[in-house]
Amino acid sequence: MESNAISITYKTDARDRPLTAIRVHRAAGDPCRGWLTADGWTVPVALGRGGILANKREGDGGTPRGIYHPLQLWWRADRHPRPRTYLPVRPIRPEDAWCEDPQDRRYNQPIRLVRDQPGDRLTREDHLYDFIVETDHNSSPRIAGRGSAVFLHLARTNFSPTAGCVSMTKSAMLRLLRRMGPQTKIKIG
Repeated sequence: MESNAISITYKTDARDRPLTAIRVHRAAGDPCRGWLTADGWTVPVALGRGGILANKREGDGGTPRGIYHPLQLWWRADRHPRPRTYLPVRPIRPEDAWCEDPQDRRYNQPIRLVRDQPGDRLTREDHLYDFIVETDHNSSPRIAGRGSAVFLHLARTNFSPTAGCVSMTKSAMLRLLRRMGPQTKIKIG
């Protein structure tokens, strides 16, 4: 019996798949500046005011050394169209915030705040949190005081230091998001 089935094989390019890893390292001469390298391209980034630290503590301003994974993308849907990414995507709502209190049982987790309740809101007037890549730093297990809210987000125009995150330009973020998935390793240090 003869088959008339046609087999078609599509060649996929490495650029069609999520990145295996990205690397973040400090720039020579400035512990608060660094470089992010992924798949043959390199972009400048701002690091925490404490530089890259192996022993991260809440409030020290350090960017934690280690290997992490992105968990999801938070984005300001009221300001930008949904970006292309392999990550789960969640729009930021006005009540979304992050718990940075080591005494709180919800430490280093997203929380919802009511109108006048204080907290680190994800909706900011500036554009730093227009795109936030949530990482698994200090998430499993969560240890009080070992650092919270370590994100990849947008940089200030002068690339001033962050509170411990890795920040970059919007164009670099969008390029990175197109290739970032949950299995992408973020190697810092």
